[in-house]
Amino acid sequence: MVDFKSIETFLWVVTLGSFGGAARKLNTTQPAISQRISQLEAEVGVKLLQRDSRSVTPTPSGRQMMLYAEKLIGLRREMMAAVMDRSAMRGVVRLGVSETIVHTWLPKLIERVANTLPNLSLEIEIDITPNLRARLMAQEIDLAFCLGPWPASNVRNRVLCDYPNSFVASPSLKLSEGLLTVQDLAKFAIITFPRKTQPYEIVRSLFNRPDLPSPRLHASASLATVIRMATDGIGIAVIPTAIVERELAEGQLQLLSTDLHVPALTFAASWLASPDTLANEMIADIAVQLAENENRSPTTPALNAATAAARPVSPALP
Repeated sequence: MVDFKSIETFLWVVTLGSFGGAARKLNTTQPAISQRISQLEAEVGVKLLQRDSRSVTPTPSGRQMMLYAEKLIGLRREMMAAVMDRSAMRGVVRLGVSETIVHTWLPKLIERVANTLPNLSLEIEIDITPNLRARLMAQEIDLAFCLGPWPASNVRNRVLCDYPNSFVASPSLKLSEGLLTVQDLAKFAIITFPRKTQPYEIVRSLFNRPDLPSPRLHASASLATVIRMATDGIGIAVIPTAIVERELAEGQLQLLSTDLHVPALTFAASWLASPDTLANEMIADIAVQLAENENRSPTTPALNAATAAARPVSPALP
């Protein structure tokens, strides 16, 4: 009788294209993977995999087996999602997170996962979106909360939240409370997102104009550094408003009114399409709920008033 574990092993070898990748995914050794595949091929009486020095590919019989294996694993996932006690789910999920989420609702996510999935562990790594996407494709992380959605055919996405961006500065810079033009802003250093990110390129394009002096952009992957530089009066920061609510409420920073517009940051939960993604989907569901609650949470009256006053009159970008 064909063993379910052997079918699962076969599916992961084909999906990941190697015995080593399947061994890492299933938390076992490569010889154990080879043994399971040999047993499966002996039981069905045909060769299922074609091996060479670089990759493993299914034979015609293997491709046919793959169709049934995907259905079987999919049915098991649906069954487990419907009937299992979530607290019984075990394992480790490697979660990559953009720092904006670290500063907003990530602590609540960790607490919620610990309460609802107590036997599931999170290994959290913080990085910028391009690096998180590369690590997801390399299967170094299982789930990423980063800018998205990511339009790749082998990636599944759940939109999490939008964070509007604002121009903020220390009151020590003595900037006008009226509408500021790009010429007014260009007199100061601009503190913003790290290089090699889409938000950085958008900000740079706003100030990379022939009628303006060469832009002085201070880029940082650390939002805490961006905030500190802004409160110290080093320059004007372009940053999600939600990150600096406390500094705005306490008067350490002020929202600037300008006719420039930086699009909101949209974050999504992204994971690779594969036969067994139940844990990723459960964590993504929790993240969606927390992000929605965060967006519905009322801000301080002072911040609401400041945001209204700083709203751009005629956006420079579509």
